[in-house]
Amino acid sequence: MKIFYAIQATGNGHISRAMELLPYLQQYGQVDVFLSGSNSHLKANLPVKFTSKGMSLFYGNKGGLDYFKMLQYCSPVRAYKEAKALPLEDYDIVLNDFESITAFSCYLKNIPSVNFGHQAAFISSHTPRPAKRSFAGEMVLKKYAPATGYVGLHFQPYDHFIYPPIIKSEILKGFSEDKGHITVYLSHYSDAVVANALSQLSDVRFEVFSKMVKQREQKGNITFIPIDNALFTKSMLQSHGVITGAGFETPAETLYLGKRLLCLPIRGQYEQLCNAAALQHFNVPIIEKIDEHFVENVQAWLNGLPQQQLTLMHDTFAIVQKVMETAQATKRLHQNTLSNILNEEDVWAIG
Repeated sequence: MKIFYAIQATGNGHISRAMELLPYLQQYGQVDVFLSGSNSHLKANLPVKFTSKGMSLFYGNKGGLDYFKMLQYCSPVRAYKEAKALPLEDYDIVLNDFESITAFSCYLKNIPSVNFGHQAAFISSHTPRPAKRSFAGEMVLKKYAPATGYVGLHFQPYDHFIYPPIIKSEILKGFSEDKGHITVYLSHYSDAVVANALSQLSDVRFEVFSKMVKQREQKGNITFIPIDNALFTKSMLQSHGVITGAGFETPAETLYLGKRLLCLPIRGQYEQLCNAAALQHFNVPIIEKIDEHFVENVQAWLNGLPQQQLTLMHDTFAIVQKVMETAQATKRLHQNTLSNILNEEDVWAIG
């Protein structure tokens, strides 16, 4: 069996999840990866056969999106050519982790696919949303990478096709302890903004993971560390708590470990606002931005009540098995539909 696996490379979460899933998918056959996007800082240890600049999100230095840079990398003409060129017809199964070019290619070539990942969970109206919904945000979540089948991942099973997060084996098998520091990953803020805020909490040690530093740097109570999957996992396992955006993988791993979690959603990114709404059910504090109240908010979080721990109702093997069953069922349904259409055309031709 040949499996085409399209991965959105905006941020590090999609790539991290794909690396964990790959050995399970390879049990079903050959896996070729299409990596689409220009804004990941994590080395993709994956069998990448196709690449694209894709349609990426870029972040500024003060907690929001960099719309100008996003427009610079947006090229509908290039995306159309790449969609036409993808040889999806050579594959038995197409899996798509929120990647638009593959979705468009499936549409052009009438090929079934399964949207498998966190964003797939938002097809359900039961998945948490913020109090103020965004029409544009909803359209992106539902129409950016449409598919013929969906298997979603989220903090809780809000619907029948939604399963728990994929937790890295290094987290599942790792030894969790509390060495007192706070692990920080805020890619949507500059190091200067983060350092200025955290340095005011001089009695707390922070390990800040940065896309700007090339080697470990100590600045007062803050240690800046280059982005590295193994180093970040080690820091989390030994931390007292984690401060990060309202993404999916890192908050899920933090809650699974039973560590304290504080989230600052990326302004303007609707998915993170939805995740923030879901995280509040775990008693996770949500801070809108780093401002004059940030220090007192962090202190209140450190002194606050414990948060609800994430439990896994399915393991990774079971989730991948469900994905492959969904892909096979979707393919059979698609073939039956095509067969019925052809039979109807034959009837009309005879008539």
